Amino acid sequence: MRYEETKSLTEEQFQRLTGVKRRVADKMLSVLYTAHSLKKARGGRPNKLSVEDTLMMSLEYLREYRTYFHIGSSYGISESYAYKQIRWVEDTLIKSGEFSLPGKKELRKSDVEYEIILVDATETPVERPKRGRVVFRKEKAAYDKSPGSC
Repeated sequence: MRYEETKSLTEEQFQRLTGVKRRVADKMLSVLYTAHSLKKARGGRPNKLSVEDTLMMSLEYLREYRTYFHIGSSYGISESYAYKQIRWVEDTLIKSGEFSLPGKKELRKSDVEYEIILVDATETPVERPKRGRVVFRKEKAAYDKSPGSC
């Protein structure tokens, strides 16, 4: 879905579609606009998609795990271009540092109690044939090509 089409959605519908709230998406857009202007300051070919549509395409990929081919066909671009744009959005947002998860130290400092569940995932032995017990039988002259056979 293109970004222009999402303007008619409510806040709840937008979050259900993209996985983020509209204000977070706006913050992402501001970071992407800054990075885009720095990237295009040196010149270059204009992008096929707007920055808003590139963000929507990336959010769709992260939300739905659709293939690049499927996303590319939805937006009228090639599979490889969809991959490049989604990677650019991910890398740019990670480099900005505004969308990072808190580290271990901050989680330890917080007053939130976490419940830990331990799952026993030990390996169980599987019965397999032993190597020493393999019996080979000999076929007697089944494919013998020597003269005098058959």
